[in-house]
Amino acid sequence: MKRMAVVLAAGLGKRMKSKLHKVLHPVCGKPMVGHVLDAAAAAGCERTIVVVGHGAEKVQAYVGDRAECVLQAEQLGTGHAVLQADKLIGGEAGTTIVVCGDTPLIRPETIRAMLDAHERSGAAATLLTAVVPDPSGLGRVIRGKNGNVERIVEHKDCSEDELNITEINAGTYCFDNRKLFDALGKVKNDNAQGEYYLTDVIGILHEAGETIAAYRTPDPAEAAGVNDRIALAEAERLMRERINRRHMEAGVTFIDPAVTYIDADVAIGADTVIYPGTVLRGRTVIGEDCVIGPQADITDSVVGRGVTIRHSVLLESEVGDECSVGPYANLRPGSKLAAGCKIGDFVELKNASLGEGTKVSHLSYVGDAVVGRDVNIGCGAITVNYDGYNKSITEIGDRAFIGSNVNLIAPVKIGEDAYVVAGSTITQDVKPNDMAIARERQVNKEGYAERLRARARAKKERSGQN
Repeated sequence: MKRMAVVLAAGLGKRMKSKLHKVLHPVCGKPMVGHVLDAAAAAGCERTIVVVGHGAEKVQAYVGDRAECVLQAEQLGTGHAVLQADKLIGGEAGTTIVVCGDTPLIRPETIRAMLDAHERSGAAATLLTAVVPDPSGLGRVIRGKNGNVERIVEHKDCSEDELNITEINAGTYCFDNRKLFDALGKVKNDNAQGEYYLTDVIGILHEAGETIAAYRTPDPAEAAGVNDRIALAEAERLMRERINRRHMEAGVTFIDPAVTYIDADVAIGADTVIYPGTVLRGRTVIGEDCVIGPQADITDSVVGRGVTIRHSVLLESEVGDECSVGPYANLRPGSKLAAGCKIGDFVELKNASLGEGTKVSHLSYVGDAVVGRDVNIGCGAITVNYDGYNKSITEIGDRAFIGSNVNLIAPVKIGEDAYVVAGSTITQDVKPNDMAIARERQVNKEGYAERLRARARAKKERSGQN
């Protein structure tokens, strides 16, 4: 059967108290609606409709070509929201799952299992339910003797016996698609809010003699919608636990999972060790046998095998096998390290490509540079890549030696096996195997140090400093 999804993402989300639309708030590095779209796609939904309203342009811009968007110009309830998809899929035969865009914890496995159960049962509708220890404020699921759903009762309308029921409506539904849209045409708004509720479809189908089934999720967290910042933080915590557990089950060691933050799309190889305070963001890929952290912050970067990264920041960078980075290094976008490179403390790279075995051990800046293999760049050396208007390239050949406190004024080329003496400021190309010196000859003035001290003491006495 054809499987479709309708994702509800039109609400304002007033309780978030935010300029950002609610469903675009990230959980573990991805907007909430992105998690829902991924789950629907992974569950095998062939067509997905996102109902947008408040913040429609921004939501549509994020969704892109991953789904079709329809506008709910007036927010007149969940039933009215789903009805906006009628022109797109109302006449289709198949199964439609309706899911809220603020439920990032729903899993594709659950959606797939719910769709399977729905189609096996022949029901017109299937509710996702969960058993929770405290159902206060939540709609109770009332089942008949045969186990099928008879009705949903909101907390305020529950009898004393119904208040003791702990199975709640999770707000996700599977429907026979044509029966869904036929029933939506019969939903009325004769309630205090004047809205058209999707839950009324359940009653309409039940009164028509249709079977209403339920699929109970084993994880009550999947039922959690995010309506405020407190719930957002809780969803982040629960998803982080889920992500970290998945990596540990795949052979990754976490020294302290509670203080390790891994985004949803990060990949980590087996036998890698993650130390506390590490943050891996975006689509970062970490290879096998690495040591990451403590306090490593890595975003949208690719790290090879056997790499050590400590107390450092990487953004849109590539690190080859067996490299060492940090402590306190900063690899900015475009940094590329071949295998066996060493990047030491307080080193900054930007748009720089380093060959195999090259070392930049401490206190240096290498930007807009192409550096060969087995190059040594000394302490305090920098590529002077910006003249206030233009960026220029520095090229350093294989096995060159760049001494401490060297300034390489780009554009400039240092040839293979060249030697640049410490303290030099280089403005012209250095040929292969040449030695470059660009500094004044040292002059020692006998006894002059005492004159300098006397001058400084006199200045201090005149100023009355302590």
